[in-house]
Amino acid sequence: MFALRHYLAAFLLLATLGCVSTFSPNLSPKTIQRESATNVIIMISDGMGYNHNEAASLYASGRPNSQAYAGFPVQLAMSTFPLGGSYDSEKAWASFAKVKSGETDSAASATAMACGHKTLHGVIGMVPAEDGSLWPVENLVERAEKLGKSSGVVTSVPFAHATPAGFVAHNPSRKNFRAIANEMLRDSALDVILGCGHPFFDRNGVQLHAARSFKSVGGEETWAALQAGTLGGDADGDGRADPWTLIDRRADFQRLAVGETPQRLLGIAPVARTLQQRRGGDLYARPYAVPLLKTVPTLTEMARAALNVLDDDPDGFVLLIEGGAVDWASHDNQVGRMLEEQLDFDRTVAAVVRWVENFSNWEETLLIVTADHETGYLTGPGSEPTWQPLENCGRNQPPGMEWHSDNHTNSLVPLFAQGAGSDLLKQQVQGNDPVRGPYVDNTAIAEVVFAAME
Repeated sequence: MFALRHYLAAFLLLATLGCVSTFSPNLSPKTIQRESATNVIIMISDGMGYNHNEAASLYASGRPNSQAYAGFPVQLAMSTFPLGGSYDSEKAWASFAKVKSGETDSAASATAMACGHKTLHGVIGMVPAEDGSLWPVENLVERAEKLGKSSGVVTSVPFAHATPAGFVAHNPSRKNFRAIANEMLRDSALDVILGCGHPFFDRNGVQLHAARSFKSVGGEETWAALQAGTLGGDADGDGRADPWTLIDRRADFQRLAVGETPQRLLGIAPVARTLQQRRGGDLYARPYAVPLLKTVPTLTEMARAALNVLDDDPDGFVLLIEGGAVDWASHDNQVGRMLEEQLDFDRTVAAVVRWVENFSNWEETLLIVTADHETGYLTGPGSEPTWQPLENCGRNQPPGMEWHSDNHTNSLVPLFAQGAGSDLLKQQVQGNDPVRGPYVDNTAIAEVVFAAME
């Protein structure tokens, strides 16, 4: 397969991007020792910092490091700053407030992870030239399609939001949801898109008589074409249109986890903006005190369906899976909902690990688990001006914690990796943080995956 839209200017720019970006990784794909990966799965918990990760583990098991990825052989920290920014370990740990400035947003971070280049806040898949104009840069999905691989994105929020968009689209503003959705649906060669944003369901999964908004699915005309089964360009290069198969019921997501699959799958969960985080009830209740919506698929069910579609390609695939609402809950300082979202993400990682071990192997599949940034400045109680650890209150009990922001921070985030090419991440270490240890920059993900796929 190959991407439908080619950006010749972008490829010419790639050779000269050093004069645009203020940050250059230690190694380029040309100098990295190559280790081939047939399949690449990147899992991003949007907003997950070290303490989000630990809090979910403490709640789930009463002990830290109980997740499926806690035993991965590659464990590093990762910096996330945008174009023009930096991370200074000494300053970050000398002043409690230091990491409250210099933070990235999800668009700039997704672009760095998917394209290997720093960019400005709000920009999707593009970088500024010296004259201030924005130029598109190749992303991992486009490279995968050129290599004959399949590709997909899965998210617990609308699919045109910043993180999945950064792996597929090119747009000067993350807020251009309709344009981004249409680029993903009409112009990309994606084989799978699964997310939220259904125009005819509210936040509680209740079906509406009139649409609330079509912006998350590309507009009313696009939605009508999707329902009619006529939308979709030539994704595989055979000269014929490849329309999307639309599903929007939980039973359909569950059914597609096994058995026969359509050529291209678009799944819009029957809910408005998130799978669970925006449902009604007490938004600050303990985890699961407000019953989960039963009509909405879990992130795990969506991931299984995506894998079942993509693994039909003998050339392999690239798949992004995002737990997008960890960030949203953290912006609102919702302990219970944040834990629900992080636990759902962790269960999805465990399911992906099982897929690798049952249907693939670690010699052909690379799995990377990380975050795009930290949100909420989460610490243990009694912090500021010093950092205190979370309080372990036992299994099924929220640990003692406190928030210090309703925004992103410039903190390092955790990165875990296993499988084909994962050791290449160790070649990208930029420094050694006194608390988190060796760290890479978020551009290292694209650098390594580009190299591993060749």
